[in-house]
Amino acid sequence: MNWEQLLSLKRFGDTNKRIRKEQDETRLGFEVDYDRVIFSSEFRSLQDKTQVIPLSETDFVHTRLTHSLEVSVVGRSLGRLVGKKLLEKHPHLQTSLGYQANDFGAIVAAAALAHDIGNPPFGHSGEKAIGEFFKTGQGKQFKTQLTDKEYQDLCDFEGNANGFKILTESRAGREGGLRLSYATLGAFMKYPKESLPKRPSSHIADKKYGFFQSEKEAFVDVVNELGLLKRSETDLSFSRHPLTFLVEAADDICYTIIDFEDGINLGLIQEEFALEYLINLVRDTINTKKYNQLKKTEDRVSYLRALAINTLINETVSVFMKHEEAILNGDFDCALLDKSKYEAQISDIIKISIEKVYQSKEVIEKEIAGYRILSDLLHVFISAINNSHNNIASNYDKLILHMLPGSHTEITDSLYNRIFKACGFVSNMSDSYAILLFNKIKGININ
Repeated sequence: MNWEQLLSLKRFGDTNKRIRKEQDETRLGFEVDYDRVIFSSEFRSLQDKTQVIPLSETDFVHTRLTHSLEVSVVGRSLGRLVGKKLLEKHPHLQTSLGYQANDFGAIVAAAALAHDIGNPPFGHSGEKAIGEFFKTGQGKQFKTQLTDKEYQDLCDFEGNANGFKILTESRAGREGGLRLSYATLGAFMKYPKESLPKRPSSHIADKKYGFFQSEKEAFVDVVNELGLLKRSETDLSFSRHPLTFLVEAADDICYTIIDFEDGINLGLIQEEFALEYLINLVRDTINTKKYNQLKKTEDRVSYLRALAINTLINETVSVFMKHEEAILNGDFDCALLDKSKYEAQISDIIKISIEKVYQSKEVIEKEIAGYRILSDLLHVFISAINNSHNNIASNYDKLILHMLPGSHTEITDSLYNRIFKACGFVSNMSDSYAILLFNKIKGININ
């Protein structure tokens, strides 16, 4: 892969190549990507979607929106720092083509901002709840009516693939979705492959999948424009865009440190026990005198969190540059932080978060509720859409269809697309709206 092609400014519908040197520096294409994501309705819904603590009644726990904003900030720093070093290593990118270090930061920031835009309500349990509906629930009836890959898309419903759908799906008045640059779309795609074969290798790009069958054409268009390396002769599977590793690292840094911080502030992780783990990350940079002056738990955690994130940013940049050639050749097969000298400390922190936060009683109880809510909503909306297509819609079905936004009521002949109309509607709900709609459908708390 080569950087000139990887930094493509092309957008859906472009007929001519966009030249970096000809760009308006006050409204650069990569920066427009960030704006388009942040003004989208799908991004706004993240303000009420679970990050770690579902439906938390406290006001300081992170939502998907605050998490995404923080990941984008870390991603921008990573991109700029890496961009500066890449331009020193490949000066023609700047002297001949006009690329700047901030371009790399803008691409990573926009992709990082969008990285959770496709996640359903109730966190990762929401993805599992949708998948279980089709694997073992009422959606299992569709298995014989779909292709293997279509059915697998549903059984392993994937937020990353749904995000790619949101960013690229055309609809009336919005052809090409948000029309992001292909460089940003490439950086967004953590798993550039189909849902099948499932995990054919231990390579990081095979961990999950990155697009639904409905977006296959858009996916092929993007990977061809960017020159991503093909990894399979029989299936659609490609090497990652190099900047995807930075998007992933920004996410890893934030959830590792900030989920841990939430656990401490919630009292799920004992402060004296937890702070020692953070200190292990920042022993070389901590100002002991300043730290000892901090009296509140939140202040001590905040100080250590800032130092830890800065430490991991610098470490990530170092690892990326060390392995840049392998990354461009498609030979780098793990996350950047897996090669970090702090890998052991990171693993210790994640292990505690899993035990004390992700598996806490509050989280488990509310995830259970999410399973029931999403399963029932899917059943009601899929039934209504299919019954309408088959001309057997009941009055109840017709009322249900009125709850769908206009674009979702267009009935197609494709069963796969009809199912995904319901899945898309449900997955784009906020946590609170999913609960509200569930209660209305069940006749609960109707005024």
